[in-house]
Amino acid sequence: MILEMKVPSPGESIKEVEIATWLVKDGDYVEKDQAIAEVDSDKATLELPAEMSGVITLKAEEGDTVAVGAVVCLIDTDAAKPAGSAPAAPAAEAPKAEAPKAEAPKAEAPKAAPAPAATSYAAGTPSPAARKILDEKNIAPASVSGTGKGGRITKDDAVNAVPSMGTPTGGSRGTERVKLSMLRRKVAERLVSAKNETAMLTTFNEVNMTPINQIRNEYKDAFKAKHGGLGLGFMSFFTKAVTRALQLYPDVNSMMDGDYKINYDFCDISIAVSGPKGLMVPVVRNAENLTFRGIEAEIKRLALRARDGQITVDDMTGGTFTITNGGVFGSMLSTPIINPPQSGILGMHNIIERPIAVNGKVEIHPMMYVALSYDHRIIDGRESVGFLVAVKEALENPLELLMNGDAKRALEL
Repeated sequence: MILEMKVPSPGESIKEVEIATWLVKDGDYVEKDQAIAEVDSDKATLELPAEMSGVITLKAEEGDTVAVGAVVCLIDTDAAKPAGSAPAAPAAEAPKAEAPKAEAPKAEAPKAAPAPAATSYAAGTPSPAARKILDEKNIAPASVSGTGKGGRITKDDAVNAVPSMGTPTGGSRGTERVKLSMLRRKVAERLVSAKNETAMLTTFNEVNMTPINQIRNEYKDAFKAKHGGLGLGFMSFFTKAVTRALQLYPDVNSMMDGDYKINYDFCDISIAVSGPKGLMVPVVRNAENLTFRGIEAEIKRLALRARDGQITVDDMTGGTFTITNGGVFGSMLSTPIINPPQSGILGMHNIIERPIAVNGKVEIHPMMYVALSYDHRIIDGRESVGFLVAVKEALENPLELLMNGDAKRALEL
């Protein structure tokens, strides 16, 4: 029986996908549920499993865009599974047979170049007119091949010489043209759209991370032991601080919809993570109701799914506000781009020990710059600055503002 495998729907509103990579070759025998291809949609990269066992015939090429429901391959379920892999042996020996062909004769071919060594003392010496031209072009005579008698550099040689622009010869100058994945193209489209269609503005502040570091240093081992190896990271503190600030400044937790503004009474926080296929933004739902342990567990779950290529469209759909952490890559300061149709995004950065003034004295503390990019069409300066100050206050006083004065209880220890 010949089974037609069709492209399944990755999610609502997705009408087509792109064949990113075939994981099998035409004529291969595949097992049921074996991953045979990776397909890109404009929201995620998903694996396509074989529906039955048999010999596969591919009906689409890598890079092809195919409609959801279209046939991409056939599986002959009546075909017998090939026994063993003996035929692979000759192929393995082929490279050895080829090895002698790459012997010295061709490798030493360049050595034939010294043959024209029978040149005169004038070789490489420019004529007076040629030297003047080379000096004007700032070209060294040694980099020009002379065509005059005895190898002398003539005026025509100097006129035709091209400056090397300071690039040494002999290096690789190859180029490669690679088609962007559908996901990367969609990300690019959304980023350009966000820049062109929103009144984006960024405001900055700095956070003294000493209080958070003290809590983490005191409780991180107990937290990990109590919660099955779960780490107490910075993201739970920032997510808590953001949800608190969103409730204080609800305009930041809203979106534009034509002539209307949509307000949300919940905080679905999109967390930007870097996956093997590019930027992913999975969503932590109702983050305002989660504990520190709940936030850390959910972020870890989503990050692992993104890393393993198992993230789904549903995992990334929605979100009312985004947090991105460029600090993990060493970024000190940036202006993050809004994740449309959201109206705000908080950028975290690396932590640097810097001298600051504390109660009239200079002290060294671990400091982080934070940035809030927002859509100025619906968020005014008062709300944007107030929101970021509220985030700063919560991070610099987490015990009182995020833990109700009881760190052990907040961390469920």
